Amino acid sequence: MINMEALSAGISIKTRINSFFVQCVRVWHLLKKPTKDEFIGISKVSAIGILLIGVMGFIVSDIIKWIVG
Repeated sequence: MINMEALSAGISIKTRINSFFVQCVRVWHLLKKPTKDEFIGISKVSAIGILLIGVMGFIVSDIIKWIVG
């Protein structure tokens, strides 16, 4: 969505896009490859989160089925 305030302030779309890419490059230079231990830890936390959301969805689904039917 185009920010009308930015356009009225005289900031062109080309300038905004250029600024976005400059910020992306800045972040890219800060990135580093995770170590094996970091990767395993992140994977475990993600798997636990996905599992918890799935279990919660299953429980809510069963409660709704019990109430409705």
